[in-house]
Amino acid sequence: MGNNVGNNVGNNAGNLVPVQAKTLSQAIGEQQYLTFLLGGEMFAIEILNIREIIEYGALTTVPMMPPFIRGVINLRGAVVPVIDLSMRFSRPPVDVTRRTCIIIIEIDNAGERQDVGIVVDSVSEVLEIPSNMVEPPPSFGARIRTDFIQGMGKVNDKFVIILNVHKVLSVDEMAQLTQAAQSGGSPALALEGAGAHLAG
Repeated sequence: MGNNVGNNVGNNAGNLVPVQAKTLSQAIGEQQYLTFLLGGEMFAIEILNIREIIEYGALTTVPMMPPFIRGVINLRGAVVPVIDLSMRFSRPPVDVTRRTCIIIIEIDNAGERQDVGIVVDSVSEVLEIPSNMVEPPPSFGARIRTDFIQGMGKVNDKFVIILNVHKVLSVDEMAQLTQAAQSGGSPALALEGAGAHLAG
């Protein structure tokens, strides 16, 4: 079943068709990871953190936000911020192509569930990586912040970077960066205004 799911994710990613990842996770277990490409590197996220994968587009730009926040989208009536993951890693922005997509991730925000989207070059497949094949984050030499790395998964004699989404998408840290980036006004009000615009 895992291989079929992986193939479906890969095929749907190429066609940019939405995928309900939470349903998939219930079928394939907790050791499953969604892998994706970003700047030529392979990354992975635990599939239980993922809500769905959607086509890139229909973003509303929000003023007074850090550069890595591309904007917000209206996802079935909810305003969801969208993060350029490459810029979050202090790299150049993602170049949008037909394979570019947004992975919707559910994170915990002060006891409440919050959906956040991340822009990636393309999604690859769903892989099972046993816990004994996951190494601790490297103490040096990584091209991204080490606290962003949950572990290094070994797949076919190569390492896949497993991300700690709660660190990468830390609401508190992004709020601090937003306050530093803004020149006046309230980012919360800006998001509310964007939400009203999207709903209207």
